[in-house]
Amino acid sequence: MRLVERDREVGALTDLLRQTEQGHGGIAVVSGGTGSGKTELLDMVRGLATDAGFVALQATASWAERLSPGSVLEQLPRYADTAPDHSGAVSKVLARLGAIRADADGRTLERWPLDAATAAALHQLSAEVVRISVQAPVLLCVDDIQFTDSLSLHWILQLVRALRSSRIALVVAECTLSKSAHPHLHTELLRQPNYRRLDLHALSQAGVGAVLAAHMDPDRAAVLAADCHRVSGGNPLLVRALVEDQRHTVVLPDTSPGLVVGDAYADTVLSCLHRGRTTALRLAQALAVLDEADTGTGRPVRLLDEEAATVEQCRSGLEAAGLISAGRFRHPVARDAVLQNLSSHARRDLHRRAAELLYEDGASAVRIAPHLLAAEPGCPAWGLPVLREAADRYLSGNRADDAHACLDAALAMCRDDGERVALRAQLAGTAWLLNPSISARHLGELASALRDGRLPDQHALPLAKHLLWHGRFEEAVEAIERMGRRGTGTGLDPAGASDLSATRELLSATYPPLLRSAVLSVQGGPVPRPRPTGDESSRIHGAAALTRVLSQGPGTTAADDAEAAMRVMRLGKNTQEWIMCAVAALLFGERLEAAGSWCDHWLAEARERRVPLWEAEFASLRASILLRQGDPAGARNLAEGALARVPAKSWGVCLGGPLANLVQAATEMGDYEAAEEYLGVPVLEGMFSTRFGLYFLHARGRHHLETGRPYAALDDFMACASRMRDWGFDQPSLVPWRSEAARAHLALGDRDKAHTLALEELSLIGSGRFRARGLTLRALAATGDDPARVALLTEAAETLQAAGDRLQTAGALADLGRAHLRAERRELAHPVLETAARLAGESKAGPLAAAVAEDLARARPRCAPEDAVRADRVAALDLLSGAERRVAALAARGHTNKEISERLFITVSTVEQHLTRVFRKLDVRARRELPVESRLQAAE
Repeated sequence: MRLVERDREVGALTDLLRQTEQGHGGIAVVSGGTGSGKTELLDMVRGLATDAGFVALQATASWAERLSPGSVLEQLPRYADTAPDHSGAVSKVLARLGAIRADADGRTLERWPLDAATAAALHQLSAEVVRISVQAPVLLCVDDIQFTDSLSLHWILQLVRALRSSRIALVVAECTLSKSAHPHLHTELLRQPNYRRLDLHALSQAGVGAVLAAHMDPDRAAVLAADCHRVSGGNPLLVRALVEDQRHTVVLPDTSPGLVVGDAYADTVLSCLHRGRTTALRLAQALAVLDEADTGTGRPVRLLDEEAATVEQCRSGLEAAGLISAGRFRHPVARDAVLQNLSSHARRDLHRRAAELLYEDGASAVRIAPHLLAAEPGCPAWGLPVLREAADRYLSGNRADDAHACLDAALAMCRDDGERVALRAQLAGTAWLLNPSISARHLGELASALRDGRLPDQHALPLAKHLLWHGRFEEAVEAIERMGRRGTGTGLDPAGASDLSATRELLSATYPPLLRSAVLSVQGGPVPRPRPTGDESSRIHGAAALTRVLSQGPGTTAADDAEAAMRVMRLGKNTQEWIMCAVAALLFGERLEAAGSWCDHWLAEARERRVPLWEAEFASLRASILLRQGDPAGARNLAEGALARVPAKSWGVCLGGPLANLVQAATEMGDYEAAEEYLGVPVLEGMFSTRFGLYFLHARGRHHLETGRPYAALDDFMACASRMRDWGFDQPSLVPWRSEAARAHLALGDRDKAHTLALEELSLIGSGRFRARGLTLRALAATGDDPARVALLTEAAETLQAAGDRLQTAGALADLGRAHLRAERRELAHPVLETAARLAGESKAGPLAAAVAEDLARARPRCAPEDAVRADRVAALDLLSGAERRVAALAARGHTNKEISERLFITVSTVEQHLTRVFRKLDVRARRELPVESRLQAAE
């Protein structure tokens, strides 16, 4: 067996054995922490000695037998019979010592002075060992010498005095975690001329790597070496424990998992600590509780009520053993193991005393609070303000879980009714960030406090929002009206008035039927709007932008205001809902790319801040954006993630958002069974009085229509119509209910009604290339006459492509391809349908992809010479630049050069130059020979 990085020590002990053989006995003291390899080193030297003809005697002292006289000596008979004379003299002397010990009637040596008979027996034992050494050299190894009982130690000291002129070698090992061996033993050893001390140092990173390589794949060992060295501190025993943890780890092919720190490591840490002195174990427990960067031993000394020198010695031992570094355990698993090994009472008591010490030292609230929480029950009176301050700091640091724990503990210990109401309001607001359902249990008492006038003003509006979320509209309106009445008088400060204005804008865009009377006017008069500044202004502008888009339709002003507001705001509990409104303003304002970019930014921030509700809401909003960009699979993943982060029962009336996304995405992907399951999720009736209810009705209506239930679909679309008209939000960019209802009427055979609805919707939409316009043009083409269908669908495809909706573009191109097929224009239908098939496949829209595949089979063109020429020209389209394609597309449609120049904002001369190059590259001589595919390629 070869010990890693122990060549120096092995060499020194080998030299000791050689000198002993020559008649110069000596002593070696091996010193190292628990697990440092000292026991293995003793085993190795004993093996070398046995091979060299030594009589090897071995014993191991233990803490449990340290007060039992002769406990080390009684282990020697196991090896004494290896003496060359086989006389058994050593065994006989030891048996006599045993009888003398028995006569002591169980008394320890401290109460039992060394009498003449015992002294004589010990002297005879020493003489026998010296006699044996004349015939064969003797090696005596004692491990954990610091635990040797006094009787055995007395004999060892006797033997030491005979070493210099005998062939006897003494090798003892001591653990640095334990109290040093008896001082008189060290003094006597130092007097000997052939004395050597071997301090076992920790393994280097290379040494750790060598140990790992002996037990696993060398490449993986090289990867893990640095982390293993950091966690183990180079302690060989801990390294082997980590090897054991890796053995229980399943490594998949082509993967390289990091270091696994598990049960073997935790058990070994505890074993190391329990083999050391009691003070070292207590210090380890204190350090586990304090868990603070190295600030010296002052606080641990006070916590343990021990001498500073003793604590410092134990601290050095823990570091030498590779258990701690800079006052902290090297890995959380080690700290957790030490804490779990404590009894619950002892753990609470340590935390209580740690909190008191930190409070006396003027430590910050966030340092004291964890100890107060761990010491419950029995928190001291001064703990209440500490917990409240810690909660505020935790919230500022995006640690809502910790803030909630502090407020919960503070509420439990508070006895003042007025303070309890404020604490409960803070607790409800913090619980809201984690899971709205957790906060629901506080709402009843807070609503009662509001009615009784006990709830502070600053908590009234947050309470209103929470009540609205859970569908408790009447109580919410009462809270808002109360704040409104305060705002009309002099009782509301400027900050409260600004908050009221910002909240009014926020809620009026989400709960329009219930909040309109309560928010917009109170007791016959409008709520005054103070001149807002800073964040208040940004919040108002962000929410107002959404209201403007919902009531007036897409426009650059509202979208610009929304982006400007988000540039100023920072994500926090007082801005998150308004940021959601600003992103929604971009979404319904047909600025999908900007909406997606901003939403990605806020979602990343929410994840970084670890606030579950924010993550879920931004994920759901991003799913809505992806649906409008034609990515139902991506939308479904995000919406499912949102419901995994915050369960459905916690979404309240806002559940319509993620559910609508899931229903629509599953429907578009052809997973109708899953869509039905999503529709079966229970929802609050109040949801249908919110903007989120519109999303749900729209998605459910589309599902009904796709699954052959046009009457049910029409009911849902008309329910959207009724609400949107009543609320003043009748904009197709929110929900295009007219074009959806037109499709339902078309399925029922009422083409005239369908056509009227499509025309009505088109009149509400501007001439811009909005997504809603593209959807309406599709509906108009489906309900109109064949001659106009191709032009309408061509514009619809271009508009939807420009708007960024891949799936709807595929649908428009599929409709266009079918229109060409009906007109027997296969050569035009085929390339259009090919593009539609590609886009539908990229969108993972199964039903559309299947339908287009059938149309493609019918549209496959016949092979003819003119078709081959046309195919060559289509292939040559790849040679055109982007500008040339745009010009060619308009020319193929029949536009004059002047019309093309006006539409593309270029000169007529530039148009002519582009056309000249297009004609040459495509080998055509007239505009009528331009392939129609050029405009489709340009639209892409």
